Amino acid sequence: MKNEPGNKFEIYKTADGETQIEVKFTTDTVWLNQYQLAHLFDTDRTSISKHIKKIFETGELEENSTCAKIAQVQKEGQREIRREVLHYNLDVIISVGYRVNSVLGTQFRIWATKLLKDYLTEGYVINEKRLAQKNQEIKVLKDGISILNRVIAKEIENAENNSEWLNLFSKGLKLLDDYDNGKLDQKGKTFVETVFPDYEEYIEMINKMNSEFKSDIFAKPKDKSFNSSINQIKQSFSGNELYPSIEEKAANLLYFIVKNHSFVDGNKRIAAACFLLFLEKNKMLQKNNNTIISNETLASLTLYIANSKAEESETVKRLIISLLNRSKM
Repeated sequence: MKNEPGNKFEIYKTADGETQIEVKFTTDTVWLNQYQLAHLFDTDRTSISKHIKKIFETGELEENSTCAKIAQVQKEGQREIRREVLHYNLDVIISVGYRVNSVLGTQFRIWATKLLKDYLTEGYVINEKRLAQKNQEIKVLKDGISILNRVIAKEIENAENNSEWLNLFSKGLKLLDDYDNGKLDQKGKTFVETVFPDYEEYIEMINKMNSEFKSDIFAKPKDKSFNSSINQIKQSFSGNELYPSIEEKAANLLYFIVKNHSFVDGNKRIAAACFLLFLEKNKMLQKNNNTIISNETLASLTLYIANSKAEESETVKRLIISLLNRSKM
């Protein structure tokens, strides 16, 4: 016997408008209980029960594939009682209808079949849209892989020997290996007195960005959560900093600003810029006159945060911390 099907209801009315029944639909059939069948075919429940029993005994239909227990809530006095009620699908409904009232059975079959066709068409359209979206995502991924392959090929061509190109990507490969094996860093490596840019410094930088993007809604505040984002990394507990290292503070700053969505537009760009300002203030943005994080990496990290789920927050932050730790090696 099937489990309870999904919940989608329609009201069926007979041609004369005398009979109205709430009909449950799933993706490929409809469901009625014995009381509804009796009401539909203008007969008593005992007759319906006998016909259904005969249908199954003769092997006309298979009971396990045409029945389902569906939860129904009924009010009895001041209490609401939830019971599992046996329902029958369209095959059984049609079979019973031809035994009891073929005209009503035919009318119901035509109505139900049309609605099922409409639901299937609607589902097809939705799935087509999802498939198109998924294909676009796959294309973007393939394009990214193609670009990476071209970079690797170029480095191989320019390398003095074929082993040098692998060294160029060794840090990235190690990071991926740690990610796959759950070995990303939990803590940062830089424990120095932190320089915290104040609110005005962040706002001054954001205002400069505003002139570049020229949008009426860029950096327009939605609430006061931005102030909370930049101050959360200063938190301490019992005299101990919640985020002791520069790397941990930077990772959480980027995460908080992206996720708090404090502005009408530009949250990811603002978060990335604040992240860079914080690193610059703490003399962490440059190493040997080179920026420790590339534009592409920064964009990828920011998008990675934006598309992550709440339960993935720790993994996301650990990835950023690990990246910053390795950038100094």
